[in-house]
Amino acid sequence: MRVLTLLFCSISMLYTNSMNAQTVLPLYEGVIPNSKPSANKEKSVTDAAGILRISKVSVPTLTMYTPKKQSKKRSAVIICPGGGYGILAASHEGADVAKAFNEMGITAFVLKYRLPDDSIMVDKSIGPLQDAQRAIQLVRENAQQFNIDGTKIGIMGFSAGGHLAASASTRFTEQLIENPKQTSLRPNFSVLIYPVISFMDGITHKGSRMNLLGKIQSVETLQKFSNELRVTEKTPPAFLVHAGDDPAVPVANSLSYYEALLKQKIYSNMIIYPHGGHGFGMNNKTTKDKYMLNLQNWLNSINLL
Repeated sequence: MRVLTLLFCSISMLYTNSMNAQTVLPLYEGVIPNSKPSANKEKSVTDAAGILRISKVSVPTLTMYTPKKQSKKRSAVIICPGGGYGILAASHEGADVAKAFNEMGITAFVLKYRLPDDSIMVDKSIGPLQDAQRAIQLVRENAQQFNIDGTKIGIMGFSAGGHLAASASTRFTEQLIENPKQTSLRPNFSVLIYPVISFMDGITHKGSRMNLLGKIQSVETLQKFSNELRVTEKTPPAFLVHAGDDPAVPVANSLSYYEALLKQKIYSNMIIYPHGGHGFGMNNKTTKDKYMLNLQNWLNSINLL
């Protein structure tokens, strides 16, 4: 209960000090599941483009951003930065995005998830998804304290973070963490920005696949981690954004996921820009269109704003 007590104290301080503030919450109480004893070697570096890159993450956290004026729907979103499962692009695919959601009146949580590494995990292939499931569980079980609606919690991911968000959206019945209250681990919606969806040859981002699974994997394993093959009638609706000229993660990833959703009659939204490449965060400089405005309209259309 020690961590939860600290959690609630942090929340109390957050609301009494200032709205639109942020606080860092521990993701787990006690021993982190699926972990090996190891030193914390996490590093944070801001590159020449002003992007904060976090590497060697072994202690996961959840940073909460609260809006100055909350939407009456009290929706929330958990954001998974990208980085090929090798780093986390924590600013333009994390904190900046959380602040944009705050402007919509949505409470946002940036997930600093563990990066797969055999030296810190028993099974590195499930570590990030464990953290995503725990984030959903933590937010949902404490919805009242966070002043959000537990039935309106979404997950967002960029690039490899999109693979993680899609995995959370298709593998929620595969409980990889302790869940004594049998809290639903299913997100209510997903936002997938130039996401790695598939691990199949010819479509995947090989760096993300290798970092998560290693060099040699069976076809069955690749299929298990290919989210376009795991969509069911219970998969939540998605908002997808991709550039047709993406040289790192082929646009076929988003197309295949959208098509799989359609087959299940899960009517979603997809924006395909002709240009933009990869890693543009919220701002595709090749167009005046701002997909966050489209996202806001979509959230409104499905009763989340």
